[in-house]
Amino acid sequence: MPSRLHRYYGAGYSHFITTSCHQRRPLLDTPAIRDLFLQVLERVRCRYQFVVVGYVVMPEHVHLLLTESPRGDPSAIMKALKQGFARSLLARLRLTSDHPDRLSLGQALPRHGRIWQPRFYDFVVFSEKKRVEKLHYMHRNPVTRGLVLQPQQWPWSSFRHYAFDESGPVLVNETERAELRIRNVS
Repeated sequence: MPSRLHRYYGAGYSHFITTSCHQRRPLLDTPAIRDLFLQVLERVRCRYQFVVVGYVVMPEHVHLLLTESPRGDPSAIMKALKQGFARSLLARLRLTSDHPDRLSLGQALPRHGRIWQPRFYDFVVFSEKKRVEKLHYMHRNPVTRGLVLQPQQWPWSSFRHYAFDESGPVLVNETERAELRIRNVS
């Protein structure tokens, strides 16, 4: 492991995070698998109470723009997200042995069954200009890769939230709701 890796946490900045599938294989290549990833992202967002500023799920990697959490740093969030997704996906594949996703993923998974690369890339977003730049980059990624002609055609990103104020499977850019706690009313 590299000894020069430094993470900068605690200053309240947002983090542009990129994490890739093991050996950059397209393990997120079906709609059902990408939907599952977003379900897990929303569960982790609720548990750690961070704000998702933006996201895009690509066939072999994910970009996230998120705030720091009062319950853990971005490393803890990424650990929970990657492990939660891997466990959910492998459990789903065990239950649905005849499902088309199993065939696709089964061909792509290495023998040891890893889904993610061990680390992730983290860029500290320290200005509004960088925030907009990273959101634009994320939302254009499916177009640049030739998966769709326009960003709004890729449902696994936060683009439709910004362009059309549509709610998706992950709550985006909502500070108050991200910190909302439900109390038991008797």
